[in-house]
Amino acid sequence: MHQEIAAIPDGGVAVVLGTRPEIIKLAGVIAELGPKACVIHTGQHYDTGLSDVFFTERGLPAPRVRFAVGGAGRGGQIGAGLTSLDEWFARHRPVAVVVQGDTNATVTGALAANARRIPVVHVEAGLRSFDKTMPEEYNRIITDHLSDLLCAATEGNVENLAREGIGGAAVIRTGNTVVEAVRAQLPGRHRRRALLARRGLVPGGYALVTVHRPENTDDAAALRTILTELHRLPCPVVLPLHPRTLGAVRRHGLVDLLDGLGVTGPLGSAEFLGLAAHAAFLVSDSGGVQEECTVLKRPLIVVRRSTERPEAMQDFAVLVSPGPLISKTAAEWWRDLPGLHRRLAALESPFGAGDASRRIVAEIARRFGTR
Repeated sequence: MHQEIAAIPDGGVAVVLGTRPEIIKLAGVIAELGPKACVIHTGQHYDTGLSDVFFTERGLPAPRVRFAVGGAGRGGQIGAGLTSLDEWFARHRPVAVVVQGDTNATVTGALAANARRIPVVHVEAGLRSFDKTMPEEYNRIITDHLSDLLCAATEGNVENLAREGIGGAAVIRTGNTVVEAVRAQLPGRHRRRALLARRGLVPGGYALVTVHRPENTDDAAALRTILTELHRLPCPVVLPLHPRTLGAVRRHGLVDLLDGLGVTGPLGSAEFLGLAAHAAFLVSDSGGVQEECTVLKRPLIVVRRSTERPEAMQDFAVLVSPGPLISKTAAEWWRDLPGLHRRLAALESPFGAGDASRRIVAEIARRFGTR
């Protein structure tokens, strides 16, 4: 089942996405493509708070095509998406298909395009965690090996691809679109001040926390440990709850551990960034937040087994497993928080200068003739 608004324009580029991070990171690419962009939403994130709000915030047109793969498991999402995309590509042929990152929608778009011999453009190519327990790692590897143009954000990403025999003209270093996405969506100073005031927060006086990865939400012991550690932080907590996380809290019988935490529903990107910009520190298992913190100049505790973004770990973030290092690290930072913030403010983001979308679209036009 799918909803289709209009066919792809002549010389058009299909942009396949399915989750909140993809919408945020591809917004600049979609805007640069203008009327040549045909956005196809697989429906992996179908909750309005995780999808439609981000098109509205960036002033983007609604997706031309929507599928409904959400709610199924990984195999079901990829299978349903492949069938739907293959049927669509049989009727409409874009000059290229753009995918981003490492989601089920990413690998689905790459597989479907490759099957129809349509060039694949992978934005944020070359990320590797070297952790084969992560489904995203397989999605990244498969997509990179299917792609015709690989847009790598950092030199480390380029090196990862070279180790797998992918290089030459197929790979370009572009920086990461997250830099311009953060700058475009971050509210102005007065709006940020009002945002904090509405929530009774003071700059540098709270922790902003997100938890949604299966390794933390599917494991009752891990989720219990994380929530318990949040109560040990040296400041109030703001905790926007992903629908998956809320379901896991209820399923594991951990609702009582939410008491005393500043629980909210999912936040729009602008509101999240506004809060993140003035947080004392962040705690998250999100890949995107690892990048965003380097633009916002805020320290981050990454609660995961592994990371595919080692660049953030050099200065802005630390990687810890669920356990006492969460509160211990926070306590150490809290003792000299102003000094830590000053040091980070002086550093450049390792993810580029903020022109990635322009460079990506220019290369698509040069190689595939979209203009």
